[in-house]
Amino acid sequence: MPTDAPSQLDAYTAMVWTWAVAFLPRLALALIILVVGLMLAAWIGRIVQRILGGTHMDPTVRPVVAAVVRYAVIILVVVAALGQVGVQTASLLAVLGAAGLAIGLALQGTLTNIAAGIMLLWLRPFRIGDYVEVANGQWAGIVEDVGLFVCELKTFDGIYVFVPNSAIWNMPLRNHSRNAGRLLSLQISLPAGADPDRARDALDRVAAARPAIRQDPPPVAFLDQVTADAVVLTWRLWASHAGYGDLQRDLVDAVRRELAASGDETLRPREVVRTVPPASDPSRFITERSLGTRQPETGAHAGLSAKPAS
Repeated sequence: MPTDAPSQLDAYTAMVWTWAVAFLPRLALALIILVVGLMLAAWIGRIVQRILGGTHMDPTVRPVVAAVVRYAVIILVVVAALGQVGVQTASLLAVLGAAGLAIGLALQGTLTNIAAGIMLLWLRPFRIGDYVEVANGQWAGIVEDVGLFVCELKTFDGIYVFVPNSAIWNMPLRNHSRNAGRLLSLQISLPAGADPDRARDALDRVAAARPAIRQDPPPVAFLDQVTADAVVLTWRLWASHAGYGDLQRDLVDAVRRELAASGDETLRPREVVRTVPPASDPSRFITERSLGTRQPETGAHAGLSAKPAS
């Protein structure tokens, strides 16, 4: 036995050396393929996104297309690297299929997010840069990114919100930036005996001095109530999204100052209240029908200028 030990050790050493000489170069080549392939996949993803940035493709879809291309290249690189070390790709695909089924059953929630993400990208209820409100205000913010798993929102106070796609898809959603404008309504209470026509002239001057107020459809001021103590006007106007929040904060004070500057005590407002007309009020639909849907924006930074409403 002692005389056979050195010969067995020599045999094992020769076998390991033969294996190393045959396998290690292939392993090194597979690692090189993997490293270079991953770098190439990232580079191709950036190139695809840059190319799509110069097209008319919706900015919401561009990062998803670039990610699909990048992952497709990564899969090809991994298969090529495994083939280099002698792994049979046909057997590998069968194993991956069985593993994919098991993983799919274990990650049903994740697959639900993927399905919801595909539907969001297909139907596009919002785009990057839109201000959206989900689940009755539970989440609200500017859409920063739309992915296959989650959507990224930025709230008005700068908080980052990471919302699963299924939570957005399965809940009511309000898009504050989708249509061409937003309705603002003020109820202005004046002393009894005030001249509604002079009050309308003052409101027209306020509208003319503010570019955020749309002139198509034009602002409308109508006599809402006349009582023994007051004359009540309702002023309805449409504002562009870019200045809607600032206009909300400024308009009440602007109306008060303009009416007070007329010098007529009967035009000095008793009350100026910003209101939301109920859905049952038919007067809110008189001018709303002439507004269209916001046109899709193009360019590398399209859709990023939308601002949230206050």
